[in-house]
Amino acid sequence: MTNERILTPAEGISADGYITDQDCFSSVRYRTMRADINGCGWIAAYNLRHALGEELDWDEVRQEMDAMHSLRFPGPTLMRVMREYLAKYVPDCRETVGREEAAKAAKDSIAGIFRYQEGHEPHFISFLRQPDGRFRFFNVADGLEDSVMSMEDFASGHLLRGTVIALTVHDKQSERKDAP
Repeated sequence: MTNERILTPAEGISADGYITDQDCFSSVRYRTMRADINGCGWIAAYNLRHALGEELDWDEVRQEMDAMHSLRFPGPTLMRVMREYLAKYVPDCRETVGREEAAKAAKDSIAGIFRYQEGHEPHFISFLRQPDGRFRFFNVADGLEDSVMSMEDFASGHLLRGTVIALTVHDKQSERKDAP
């Protein structure tokens, strides 16, 4: 018999309100499983909206995205659901597919989500540009729950196999042709 302490959702949230550790959500259900196993999609969506300055409750995001899955069977967040959710709340979000293309789109963004394989598992993570031009990444893997690095370093260490999708938000000021 082990005396492992069960982590709580509050322990997986940073002081500034980002969900950084999916492992702390074992007491929460998503679809038909524990969210520590398959909650990366709703966590990434919550973190992206939080990064964009929205005040929101993580459990409302989880519940809404859970209800958007029409079939009740185990599994991760479907891309159809992520697209539909972001279209509703982050309508300026752009989708880019392909390893190099997604990494470039992410590097040029202010914030976003990657859908990729972390090891052999499909995974969603969120990221936010920092003032120094590097990015803060959330819920990547054990030991990388809340990490700051360049987009190039992240891409070379994590965007290694499978289809890579970037869902990115760009600064409207920097896209204006007449911007200084």
